[in-house]
Amino acid sequence: MELCRVAQRGPHERSRVRATAPSRWSSTFSGAGTVRIDRRRTRDVALKVLFQHDVGHVPIGEALQVISRGDASIDWAFVDEVCRGVAARRAELDALIRPHLTGWALDRLASVDRVILRMALYELRHLATPPGVVINEAVELAKRYGTEDSGRFVNGVLGTIYREEQRASGSQPAPQS
Repeated sequence: MELCRVAQRGPHERSRVRATAPSRWSSTFSGAGTVRIDRRRTRDVALKVLFQHDVGHVPIGEALQVISRGDASIDWAFVDEVCRGVAARRAELDALIRPHLTGWALDRLASVDRVILRMALYELRHLATPPGVVINEAVELAKRYGTEDSGRFVNGVLGTIYREEQRASGSQPAPQS
């Protein structure tokens, strides 16, 4: 009923009301005032939750409860899925990473690099995000939060694992975007 009255008020009023509409409606509106999901910021939040879980040994459910969910530009369902998925499959993800750490043990890696690798591998293996997007976003996170060499390191490990899995499955690797 409210939406009918909004449509009769004119474009300026509609934009103001849309901007304050609940985020669950944001995907149904188009135009001014629509809240767009920011995947980069969403991955940033997931990284922070997983970092608390890994370094602070905070249970994943507790780490997810602590974060503020007021930002409508964050895809909270994605954060929840990635964080719970990484926590549940940690051993599987670590087993994929270990062979690619020449001269390093997984626990000796920079914590942020380790968390980024786990997060990206989970997304590559269990979600429908294009591989180039996952790898590029992981590299950007590593550059922002890691050491000077983290971006190259994360790119090398993820690229190698992705190509190996593509060869093993008999398919061609998708071009990196």
